[in-house]
Amino acid sequence: MLERHGLRHTRQRQAVLTALLATAEHPTAEELFESVRQREPGISLATVYNTLDAFVRRGLARKLLPGSSAEAPGSPQARYDADTSDHAHLVTQDGRVRDVPEDLSRALREHLPQELIEAIERRMGVRVDDLRVEVRATTLPGGAC
Repeated sequence: MLERHGLRHTRQRQAVLTALLATAEHPTAEELFESVRQREPGISLATVYNTLDAFVRRGLARKLLPGSSAEAPGSPQARYDADTSDHAHLVTQDGRVRDVPEDLSRALREHLPQELIEAIERRMGVRVDDLRVEVRATTLPGGAC
């Protein structure tokens, strides 16, 4: 997978990729570092950050920036998602991030009026290349989050 995306295969890159693919939790770089260093004790936090940046540039991961698609207020760290497909995220008040099921993500995107997107483009002088949907939610007592 690394080589298909134009990245040289290294043991450390493989360890970071394996850890990222193994979780649906949208971890921070620090959380991935803690997970990876159990298998790769010599890996540094800087290597994890550099590896994640390379993954994002090459389309192996998506970076979810603080305040958009992943963070609770007061939690400034970016999170990473190995699922680069178009899908919505649900962010709970405690900062956990979950993928909205594919069918519901698709329905959310498909129900946005094309005229609205075109109006944004006209009025703001841009071309909308990507649209990301984030749902912020409060977990209810007995809820499944």
